[in-house]
Amino acid sequence: MVEWLIEPLAYSFFQRGLAGGILAAIACGVLSGFIVWRGMAFIGDALSHSILPGIVLAYALGVNLLIGAVLASMVAVAGIGMITRKNGLKEDSAIGVIFTGLFALGILMLSKISTYQDLTHILFGNILGISSSDLLIIGGIVLLVVLSVFLFYKELLVTSFDPVHAETIGLSPSLIQYGLLIVIALTTVVSIQSIGVVLILALLVTPAASASMLVKELPWIIALGTLFAVLSSISGFYVSYYMDVASGPAIVIILTTIFLICFTWNHLVRK
Repeated sequence: MVEWLIEPLAYSFFQRGLAGGILAAIACGVLSGFIVWRGMAFIGDALSHSILPGIVLAYALGVNLLIGAVLASMVAVAGIGMITRKNGLKEDSAIGVIFTGLFALGILMLSKISTYQDLTHILFGNILGISSSDLLIIGGIVLLVVLSVFLFYKELLVTSFDPVHAETIGLSPSLIQYGLLIVIALTTVVSIQSIGVVLILALLVTPAASASMLVKELPWIIALGTLFAVLSSISGFYVSYYMDVASGPAIVIILTTIFLICFTWNHLVRK
């Protein structure tokens, strides 16, 4: 058993992949609680698909794919904010417009400048392909995300539970929401290599959904959700290595299994 765990660590690509997967899991786990409490699952899904044009463009230009993903995610957030603020359109409608438009653009670009096989790892994840430069970018983004949540935790907490009270004490729920959109967008970027564009939503939602079956306080949901995300990422990583399968589906299946266990436990306890 010990040899089974240690053997892959002899390879540098495995070490980079493991580190990248853990970092992405931490970012997703920390944000997962707020996404579930605020009912923002659709936003996470939309942002994860909206970054596809940036990825394809970066691939065509020969630059780091994560750079293109970051730029595309910022365009998506800015577009959602602009449409909502200036035209009075509801946020879910603005998200739907931006999400479908950018994702369609990404598919169109993908069909023109590349083959499907070239970017399959982006759609479904390839954690073993994380490079040293990818790891540096991922580490920087995760640090920014965690620090943002730590510094503005009280503001996020108040606006999540009582937006009206938040306004009375001088906070701007819309501004906090906009900032949260930005860190969610950045988090989707760091999750690309581990689980891919198609399955990012699972790592953003399922950890907190699982934790909420066991605990009710938000801090505990965030802590337990982060633990579930990290455990799933590590386990899925080993499954990907030994079974030669895409890392994304492996991580999500393990995470879904954890949710089903938590759900069953919760059901039995309530009985």
